[in-house]
Amino acid sequence: MAAHPDTTRDAAPEGVDPDSDFEAVGIDDDSRLIYRYVLAQGTVRVGDVARDVPLDGTDAAGMLARLRTAGLINRTSGRDGEYTAVDPRVALRALTDRTAAQLDRVRATIPDLAELFEHPGDAPRSGAGVHVIDDPALIGAWYTRLEHEVTGEFMAFDRPPYVLAGENPVEPLVLERGVLWRAVYAAEVLERPGAWAEMRYAASQGEQARIARTLPTKLAIADRRTALVSSTLDAHRPTAVVVEGGPLVDLLCAAFEAVWADSVEVPPTDSLDGAAPPDRGPGKGDRALLALLGSGAKDETIARELGLSERTLRRRSADLLRRLGAANRFQAGAQAVRRGWI
Repeated sequence: MAAHPDTTRDAAPEGVDPDSDFEAVGIDDDSRLIYRYVLAQGTVRVGDVARDVPLDGTDAAGMLARLRTAGLINRTSGRDGEYTAVDPRVALRALTDRTAAQLDRVRATIPDLAELFEHPGDAPRSGAGVHVIDDPALIGAWYTRLEHEVTGEFMAFDRPPYVLAGENPVEPLVLERGVLWRAVYAAEVLERPGAWAEMRYAASQGEQARIARTLPTKLAIADRRTALVSSTLDAHRPTAVVVEGGPLVDLLCAAFEAVWADSVEVPPTDSLDGAAPPDRGPGKGDRALLALLGSGAKDETIARELGLSERTLRRRSADLLRRLGAANRFQAGAQAVRRGWI
């Protein structure tokens, strides 16, 4: 018998493991070592493998039988038959083709399994293109699915109650793909401590964000094709409707655009220090103050989010109105828009 060959691996480019994906076709590390040994020797017996291949407690006969079942080696007749290699250009190609066919069959079951996921039990169905869902976990799963599938534009109404955690780890990944992300937040979102800072941070990452005094519902639309809209706002028993294509999605897009046009822009994170002299444009903190004043948020909420006392807030607000020549918050917003401050 020839000396034990190098059964580890042939030279490969640095950082590339030529055998790293063999498990995808059912060949584990031990099987791979034995397979390479048979290829190198051409013909082997069970005793040869047990003696020459460095395996700890592995059944050499069983491993050879598995390789034979996979069509990678053959066995000659007789009680002590020898195992011979099959040309890997033929055997491995056939094995990968079989694996690919199995994966294709799994892929073919995805639509049926998705139906079971979306409509567990005997839940009623609303017809083609429209699905009613009343499971909080499923509502959250649909929202994440839209985030993963969107390619061009994502539109959202954000307001309580929530079925997912406050932090959204998927949005930054979506923004990195170049997706236009527009979100309108209800003013009541600002009642949650830290919400204003989170909005402005998202804006600094590329999200286009605005604040509306009120929002009628929660909404997410991906690529103007698929929409997820809340049909109830019960925190304990939320219900949502998924609409896929058609005039209903067009109607929801139009509703989003109408609210977007009437909402106040959220500026990205910047310093709150420094106020501009009269007629020299907004100071660094003025856009943030204008956005919060225009959102309809309470003074207590605005002061907390800006890190100001209510007394300082009133002073800053009065100074801002004076510089804009406005008698109230509404006029201040109108003047700011006219001057291009927001």
